[in-house]
Order: sequence, then C-alpha cells, then structure tokens
Amino acid sequence: MPKKIAFDTEKYLEEQTEAILERMKKFDNKLYLEFGGKLIFDYHASRVLPGFDPNVKMKLLQKLKDQTEIILCIYAGDIERRKTRADFGISYDADAMKLIDNLTQDWGLELNSVVVTRYEDQPSVKLFINRLKRRGIKVTIHRATRGYPMDIDLIVSDEGYGANPYIETTKPLVVITGPGPNSGKLGTCLSQLYHENRKGLKSGYSKFESFPIWNLPLKHPVNVAYESATADLKDVNLIDPFHLEAYGEIAINYNRDVEAFPLLKRILEKISGAGSLYLSPTDMGVNRIGFAIVDDEAAVMAAKQEIIRRTLRYSCEYMKGLGKKETVERAELIMQKVGASLEDRRVVGDARQTGLEAQEDEKKGNNGTYCGAALELADGTIITGKNSPLLHASSAVVLNAIKNLAGLPRKIHLISPVLIQSISDLKREIKGSYAITLDLEETLIALAASISTNSSAFLAVKQLKKLKGCEMHLTHIPPSGDEAGLRDLGINLTSDPIFSSERLFSH
Repeated sequence: MPKKIAFDTEKYLEEQTEAILERMKKFDNKLYLEFGGKLIFDYHASRVLPGFDPNVKMKLLQKLKDQTEIILCIYAGDIERRKTRADFGISYDADAMKLIDNLTQDWGLELNSVVVTRYEDQPSVKLFINRLKRRGIKVTIHRATRGYPMDIDLIVSDEGYGANPYIETTKPLVVITGPGPNSGKLGTCLSQLYHENRKGLKSGYSKFESFPIWNLPLKHPVNVAYESATADLKDVNLIDPFHLEAYGEIAINYNRDVEAFPLLKRILEKISGAGSLYLSPTDMGVNRIGFAIVDDEAAVMAAKQEIIRRTLRYSCEYMKGLGKKETVERAELIMQKVGASLEDRRVVGDARQTGLEAQEDEKKGNNGTYCGAALELADGTIITGKNSPLLHASSAVVLNAIKNLAGLPRKIHLISPVLIQSISDLKREIKGSYAITLDLEETLIALAASISTNSSAFLAVKQLKKLKGCEMHLTHIPPSGDEAGLRDLGINLTSDPIFSSERLFSH
C-alpha cells in the first residue's frame, strides 16, 4: 500500500515559528534555544510522521535567519571514541564538519562557533580543533564544569560556569545544536546565561525537541517509537509529574528531562537570582509538532513500522559487536508493547521466502550462501532479488526495481554480463579480493558506465530517484558496499542478524 500522509509540514512550520518568537519575547529578546535530536536530515521524524520534511528545522531557521546565529557543540569524548552516526555511517567529528557545510554553504545560515565540550587535551581532539581553526572556524574549548551536578554554589560561580570562555553573540536567537545526544548543549547554554547575567543581561533558555510529543498519549506508538529509537540510552516516556502538579494537565516527557528538572530549575534560579519562569520540563519546550498531525491512523501505522525497523537494527548491531543484548531485548519488549511483530514489515517475509527459493535455483547463491532481498515500491509493489556468482542480492533487487519502474522486461540485461565478469576478474586478479561478486556501489558504477551503449540502462537510471524512501529487507547483514549504496539511494533498509559468510574479514 502507498504510504498515507500523516503530517502537514507547512502548518507545523507556521506554528513552530510563532512559538519560538513568542518565547523570545519573554526574555528581553535574547533566547538560547537548545535543539535536541537532529537539526538536519531528521529521518526518524520523517519515518514516523509521513509527510514530515526531514529538513523542516532548517526551513524554520531560514525564516528566522536575520535573528539567528548557531553554536555547534561536540563532546570531546565522542571524537576520541570515533562515535558514529548510524544513518550516514560517518563519525561524529566528520558529521560536525558536514553539518557546518550544510548550515553555512547549503542553507546560508550563520555559524557563530564550534564548542568542544568536556575537553581533556586528547590528541585526536586537538587535531579536530586544528582542522577547524585552519579553515577559519572559531573554536571554543569548555572543560568539565566543576561541582556538577551536586554542588550548585560551585557550579554557578566563576570556578564553575564562569571558568568557561564566554562566546560573544549578536543575534536575539542563539541556536545550540550538536551532532548527537550528550554533546554538551545544555551546559553551553547555562554557561552563556551565567556570563550574560553577570553583564546585566536577562537572557533566557528554552528547549526545542520533537520527541516524545508532549500532547500525544503516553502509549501512542509515535511516542513509543522514541523509546525504541533510544533503547540503547534506556530512555522511558512518562507523564510529567511537575506539569501535572502545576497545571492539573497531562503532558508527556521522558525520564532524563524529568529527573534533571529540579536541578536545572535551581541552577536557572541561582543564575538569575529570581524565580524560574518554568514550572515543569514541558514548560521549557517550544514543541508544536503534535499540532500538525493530520492523520493519526497513518502516524500509528508508520510508528509501528519504525519500531520494527529499530528492533532489526539493534539485533544486527549486537551481532556485529556494536550493541548490547539488553538493548535488543528492550527493543523486542517495546515492539510487543505496541502489538507488532517482525513479520508485520511486509518485506521481511518476502525476502526470507526469496532466500529459500534461491536454494532451489542452481543459478543463484554463491559459495553456499543464499541471500534474498525484497523491496517495496511507493505504490506497494514488492520487488525481489537473489544473490548469484555475479551480483549481491542488493544489486539484483535494485536492478529489478528500476526495470519495473522503467517498464522494461525483467530478463533484459542493464549491464552486460561480460562487463560484470571483467570487474569480478579485476577484483580477484588485481585486488586479490575474495568477494568477487558486485556489491551495490560497484553495480551502480557499472550501470552508469553502461548508459552510453545501452538505451535500457539510460531509461533505468532515471528511475533510481524513485527508490528514495522505499522499504527493503535482506536475509543477511549487508557488507559495506551494499549498505553505502542503499544509504545513497535513500532506501530504508533492515536485515536479519545473519552474516553472509563465515569469513571474519571480507575484501
């Protein structure tokens, strides 16, 4: 079935802009706005709320461009550990540089500076700082805040927040963002508030975070999908007890914000020397995303699918040594809580059946491995593919999909078998590669090379953009060349937690 639209991006853009402008007025027109989640390419939101533009936050900032400057925070420990952003497959320091390019080059927004938080003189972090400085980017270093989190008097002092260098800002809205959670965004905001209060400026703090959605029910699948997305962090949604006490109204928040609120409220009051404007963690937010949901049923269905995707992803990460068993178990419990199962993802059953069928076909499979792939097109059509001695299953299913979209017969060759064999021979004889079948990245290059001599390839390549946002499942964990190719095409991939080979290193 084609995906139903659940979200009105234009309505959201209008409401969210107004909410931020109203909040700015409460603080002498100077607001530090902490952006939680992804500032750009928010694919989680676009998956659970079909119709949500993954770059809507950038469009929001463009509307406020004349009043906005941005500070980007990155935790030094994430650079040192080479922490990776899963949806792009790049490290957080690389993502920070990519984000700078996106903000300044692609969207024309003003970057004030980069803050490296909780810095401990790590050599790899020094290299990162040097790279930025030599490209003309202002970098500020923040050490761990003394006294945090227990000693309020030390935290809010010249030896605490005051020990961090003050970052000069000129615009009324200062957006504080980062490549991921725990980047030090809140600490940077509070440090700035401390310095500005000492200067007699009454600046304010607020938080812009999409999930959980405060005005949706606690057990709503869209909110539960947030728990699944943060299963490794053990985040739990709950009713905001402070909001309930203050207003007698139910609002949804998550455990870390609720647990941190009493301390944060005391810090804000200590900084300002007055009572806090906020009576609950929900009060701190400016989130209007819930008001732009136009089809709740479509949102429920999409959120359940995201929970299934997350469960499969955690299982694969565990097999690759990147995750914990308890995270997998937690994700499975969350999936059960919304009444979903892996088989509710259409492409899972089709991929597994295709893998079984490959075992009955003497032309399919490779070195005893039979991999099945299934891809669901935008109109709901399921396309399948099998691995062979020439192509990975990912390559086969993508070629079959674009043939279908171009109205070409499935048996036609988009890439000459002679060309495929030549590439395989090169991999084996020159590169000494064990894996000589073509992965998806290699297949796409071969497809592009075929355009000049094959009119069908020309027609098929035009269809590749239509695969963006499509769902796909593999019966085996994809190698890097398949994963990168599918990521470039924008396909939402899941796989079973099974390796395609017993070899520990495939090349």
